[in-house]
Amino acid sequence: KDLLESISALKAAVTVLSKHHGGSLLQIPRTHMMSVAATLQYQMRKHASLLEGTLTPSERRVAAAFVQAPQDYFDAAPTFKQSYAPQSGEIFGILGQMKETFEANLAASQKEEQTNQKAYEDLKAAKEEEIAAGQEQLEKKTEQLADTDEKLSNAKTDIEDTKASLTADEQFLAMLKEKCSMTDKEWEE
Repeated sequence: KDLLESISALKAAVTVLSKHHGGSLLQIPRTHMMSVAATLQYQMRKHASLLEGTLTPSERRVAAAFVQAPQDYFDAAPTFKQSYAPQSGEIFGILGQMKETFEANLAASQKEEQTNQKAYEDLKAAKEEEIAAGQEQLEKKTEQLADTDEKLSNAKTDIEDTKASLTADEQFLAMLKEKCSMTDKEWEE
């Protein structure tokens, strides 16, 4: 968003200068010239690190001279400042160069953002698959636990029934032994 605003501001400045680039830059209204200078100064400060390798020291000096006195920079009077007048296209070039640098940086950022978005989408899909697999496994384990609990309950019931049957069988056996021993005694007499 920040680069988009910077590109937009530089486009406006380039548009203002390009309207007068072929003719005399002295005909540019003072307010337009001040606006271009303010834009140039703001963008150079805001994106100093980005422009560090783009603008040469001489281009920086030219831009600084323009920013300090935009109207006087193109002064037609024969003064020391007039030596910059033939370089009027240089300001136009510097603004264009800054705009191109910002656009290239924006394109790189957008490409990186797309790559990151794709990586995020892939990671999200993989994690959703893992969650679905985990959910499916949870359901299977819950079902197994329910089956095991049911088998345990049935086994407990069976063991209780078996113990009750064993007790009854032991009582019957004890009674049978007692009868047998009585019958043996009777036969012995």
